[in-house]
This record gives sequence, C-alpha cells and structure tokens, in this order.
Amino acid sequence: MTESLIWWSIAIYLLIAIGIAIMSRQGPSESMSGYFLGNRQMNGFVSALSYSATTYSAFMMVGLAGLTYAGGVGALGFEIIYFAGVSLVAIFGPKFWAVGKKFGFVTPSEMLGHRYNSKHVAMAVSIASCIFLIPYSAVQLAGVGYLLQGITDGAITFTTGVVLATAIAIFFSYIAGIRSVMWTDSLQAIMMIVASTLVAFLVIQGLGGFGALFDTLATEHPQSLTVPGPGLFSFVTFLGLTIPWFFFSISNPQVSQRLFMPSSLRSMRHMLIGFLVFGFIYTMVSVLWGFSALAAFPSLASADLATPTLLASEFVPPVLGVIVMIGIMAAAVSTIDSIMLTLASMVSRDVYANVKPNVSEKRQLLVGKFVVPVIALMALAFAELQLDLIAVLSVAASSGLVAMVPALTGAFYWKRGTGVGALVSVVGTSAFVLLMYATGNSLLGLPAGVWGIVVASVLFVGVSLMTKPHQASSDAFFTAISEELSKKSRTTTDQATKEAAA
Repeated sequence: MTESLIWWSIAIYLLIAIGIAIMSRQGPSESMSGYFLGNRQMNGFVSALSYSATTYSAFMMVGLAGLTYAGGVGALGFEIIYFAGVSLVAIFGPKFWAVGKKFGFVTPSEMLGHRYNSKHVAMAVSIASCIFLIPYSAVQLAGVGYLLQGITDGAITFTTGVVLATAIAIFFSYIAGIRSVMWTDSLQAIMMIVASTLVAFLVIQGLGGFGALFDTLATEHPQSLTVPGPGLFSFVTFLGLTIPWFFFSISNPQVSQRLFMPSSLRSMRHMLIGFLVFGFIYTMVSVLWGFSALAAFPSLASADLATPTLLASEFVPPVLGVIVMIGIMAAAVSTIDSIMLTLASMVSRDVYANVKPNVSEKRQLLVGKFVVPVIALMALAFAELQLDLIAVLSVAASSGLVAMVPALTGAFYWKRGTGVGALVSVVGTSAFVLLMYATGNSLLGLPAGVWGIVVASVLFVGVSLMTKPHQASSDAFFTAISEELSKKSRTTTDQATKEAAA
C-alpha cells in the first residue's frame, strides 16, 4: 500500500463526505436545537448509523483489536458487557426523549440542572464532562495517528495523522452542525461495516480458514483463548474496565445527547435495533482482527499496531485495505466531532449562559461555535503524548463519567434526590477518580473503574437524604414524562385502530 494511494483515497473520501455534509444543510442553523440536535427531526436509520459510527470508532477497530491481541478472549467479554449496558437506552431513552421534547433541553447537563433546580449541577456536569471527554477525544485522534503511521511504516507520521483528523473534525462540525455529522456518519458506517467484514474473511482465509486460525492460537498462544488470558486481564482488571463501560450509553453525554434527537419514539427504537445489529458485527470483526494479527504477527512492538499491520499485510488487497483505513479514520473523526459538538453545547448552554444570565440563543450558539476548535486543539495536544493501549484509555475516561450515573438515575426514578446530592456526587466522584489515576489507580486493590460508581452512589444517596429536594421541579419533571409518553401511547393506539379498521 503506497503513500500516494493513501493520500488520493483520503482526498476522494473528503470530496464525497463534504458533498454529503453540504447537502445535509437546511439553511443556516440559528438555534441551539437546530445546530446541536438537528431540530429533533432525525429518523431512525440515520440515527442508528450515526450512533454506531460515533460509538464504534478508533476504540473498536484499533483499540478492541489491540486489546484482543494483548489480552485474548477476555476482550470479547469486556465488549459483551458494553452490549448488555446498551439495554439502558431502552430504559432511559424514552424518558430522555419525553423531557427533551417537553422542556426543549439541548444537553443532558441542562436536563439535570432543570430536574434538580440547580444551575450549579448543570455547570458541574458540563465541566466534569470536558475534563474526561477531552482525553477520550485525544484517544480517537491517537487512533488515526497510529493507523496512518503503522499502515505506511512511518511514511506518514503520527503527528500528521492527528493533525489531519483534527482539521477534518472541525470542518465537518462547522458545515451544518450535528446534521452534517450524522449524515457523513451514515456514509462512514456503511462503508466501514462492509469493508471490515470482507477484510476479516480475507485475512482468515489467508491464514488457512477459521479452523487453522484457532489451531494456531491453541498451539502457539493457548492463553489467548482462556480467561484470564496472557496477563492483561485479572478479575479485578476486568471489573475495572467493564463497570464503567456498562454505563457508557447514559454516562457519556455525546451518546446520551443523541436521545434528544429522534423525531419519534419509533425512530428511537429503530435507532437502538440498528445499533445493536451494527455493534454485534463490529465487535466480532474487531476481535477476529486481533486474533488474526496475533497469529500472523506475534511480536508487534505495540498491541495498538495490530490493525494497521494487518491492513498493510499481503493478506489484504491494497485497495480494500485503504478503504478500511479510511473507514476507521472516518469513524474516529465521527466520534471526535460528536464530542466537540456536545461539549461545545454544554459549555455555551450550561456554563456560559449560567454565568451570564439572559444571554440570547444566538449568542449561546456563537459561543458554542467558538468552543469547538478550542476543544479540538486541547485534544490534539493531549494526543501528542502518545499514551499506550487505546482501549484502556477509553475506559479511563468512562471511569470518571460514571459520576453522573446516580444523578441521572435519580432524576428519572427517585423523587427524593436533591440538587445538593447530585452536585456533591458529581464533583466528589470526579475529584476522587482523578486522584486515583494520579496516585496509581488502586485503593484496597481495586481500580477507579470499580470505586467510581460506588462513591458516586453513596454520595448521591447519602447527601440527598440529608437535604431537601425541590418539590416543584421534581413534580413538573415526572409529570412531563407521564404526559408525553401517555400522549405518544394514545397516538400509537389510535393509528393501530385505524389500520385495523381499514
């Protein structure tokens, strides 16, 4: 695979993606909802593809393959736990959608601030999200850097890949906000799932078929097929990785914000079903890539080089390899620009607008657009540290974001939850997780991934029981959920009755 082929492929991809992004525009977005949520009019198919591209980015195709290479079959168990956690979308999703529609929420932090009648809660959630998601964005940028560096054997440097991904993400974010991101995501997801599946089959056939692949692993790397495996995973490590990952779909605001976007509950259901189908395929392909790289190239300097080494090998035709490379890069960019848009909306809506009350919607949008490149440049600087093992770094970010889970759960299911409880839980747990990572990430032998949800829950429940909830905001919130969902239920029943009568 030549360097010129790679650059020409990137250029062709950019031309197509820019065309799709421009066509997705529906005039200038003058509102926060229009720019950051697509006016809450996204259909289920596009939402599913975008959700998949945003979630399964460089982490999946580079990170999970690398985790499989380093840790064996335990990586599959790790990802299956995430799959189980997606069930939370079915539980929380309709409620997110209902209150978003009723109150016009743009961000999850705005929703929490309203529910607990506390602008400080909204601000704390926004700031904590920035602290943990900017490094997560850097992980995606690093994935692109490692990919281009590995697939060209260093001809394209790590820094070049990181800068390229940053520039593309900023550009797509500015064209039409979330609409351009979601439509380009759809292109990327379809291209990625087809090409990556084909690569998996070609590589496995080149290694002699499924039987030969697993015979090689059983003979030369038997620990990769057992739990805990070759040394990366222990029971405690597995818990530390999987507990934060289980809550990913509601704790990560760039994902939970998507629950405000579908045009209807039916679209949300289609989004969830489509995501599960795509996610299962992505997971199996990534794990097979990791196993194939281990069988073919057992002595790589870094596990995160498993995917680029595989794509540059003789098992994969150059054209197909470069298509997959573009797909992985595009998926990473999808996650980055989604995070940038989410954090920008949170900073402008929940920090700036609370510090400067009565600011206009247009001014909030202007501030949000200004914040986008600032966040991107901070992520770029972090990516240049070139920290190892992308999958582990991704979970480290989620370990901090579990600070929001008890407050989110209480918002929908516990009227006794208070603003003070939510604030102490978010701030205290975020500080606790940061301190743990700064001091070796171990307390009584357990990592932050285990302690985070425990500390957050104890703080939220304990402080809430010692303080008084704001009854009016709580009642209004729960009433809105009941009214919106019952209204939708009646509409669905009426439609079914008419169809039966016809």
